[in-house]
Order: sequence, then C-alpha cells, then structure tokens
Amino acid sequence: MNGRATDPRAAAAPPADAGADADTDTGTGVDAGTGRAAILRAARRAFAFRPYAEVTLRGIAADAGVSASLIVKHFSTKERLFNTVADFGPAADQLFAAPLGELGRHLVLTLVRSRREQQGDPLLRVVFALGNDDERALLRERFDEQITQRLATLLTGRDRTLRAELIAGQLLGLGAVQSLYRSGAGGRTTPEGIADLYAPAVQRLIDG
Repeated sequence: MNGRATDPRAAAAPPADAGADADTDTGTGVDAGTGRAAILRAARRAFAFRPYAEVTLRGIAADAGVSASLIVKHFSTKERLFNTVADFGPAADQLFAAPLGELGRHLVLTLVRSRREQQGDPLLRVVFALGNDDERALLRERFDEQITQRLATLLTGRDRTLRAELIAGQLLGLGAVQSLYRSGAGGRTTPEGIADLYAPAVQRLIDG
C-alpha cells in the first residue's frame, strides 16, 4: 500500500462483520462485548490525529484494551479498518430519517441522544482530521460527500450547498459544546430541552 489506504470506492468491500453500522456511535446495536466498539473508538482517535502511515494495529489495540489479533478478526487489515472509520453513511441514514419540516429537531435529538447513549458523536471526528497529504484528507472528503452533499440534495430552494455546509457546522458545533460543557449541554439538560433551544436555528437553514 506504500503507507496509504486506497480510496474506499476502489477498495474491497469490508468483511460481513463490518456490517450495517460500521460507526458504533450511531447506536444500531453493535455488541460492545466483542470489543469492536472499543476498537472503532480507538481507531477514530488514531486516524484523526496521526498520519495513516504512523498508525499501527498494535497501537490501536493498546488504546482499545484488546489484542491486535482481535482487530484482525473483525477488520482483517488496517486499510479495511480505516475504510470503516471513514464511512459516514450509517450516521447519515439516521440523521436524515425525517421529513424536511421536522429535520432540524430530528438532527439535534439524534446527535444528543447518540452522545449520551453511545458515548460518542458520529460526526465530530472529522474536525480533527487536519492532515493534507494523507488519508485524513479522505476522511474530510467522505464527510463532505456523505453528510454535506447528501443533505444539500435533500434541501429545496436557493443556496442549498451553502445552507448544507452551515447546517453541518451547526451540528459539529453542537458536538463540541457537549464535550466542553458536560454539566450543561453535555449532561444535565434533557435532549428535548436542547432541541427546543437549538433546533429552530437549524430548521431555519433547512427551510431556507
């Protein structure tokens, strides 16, 4: 591979175990007892913060508290593990599963509940993918394709791409706020209470 993962569009399909929800933070029933959830959390951190060539399965295993052989069992190779981490499709399926007139509230509730129930945000990792010359750039490209551009196709009216970009920014900001203010937006306030305050601004951009 010469230290680079191939584009997921050209790579072999993930093994069956990579399944319907490669992104366990979206909460579609991955069995955390297998260690798979911990592996994916550790892999997201590793690939977001370090160049692909510097990431090792041994290092991810140590961070996840599992053996490297368990990673191989679930994902076969580092390339397949990266391709799983870079897939925002399952998160998009959940986030956009509402009519446009209700989408703002649905987006906010989905993100807040995911954070609390699954101990993770399905989108926020893209913020840390700042590399320019390695696979972290592909992570950003996948986010744009599967989240921002997909949302733009759902919107109506003018400036759909710009509005989709601004909505994506609001959702990423919500994730950051939940991490920063754990006693408020990140914990004590109910998801419904946060949606009451935050969703109208998101919905205005959806309505255009």
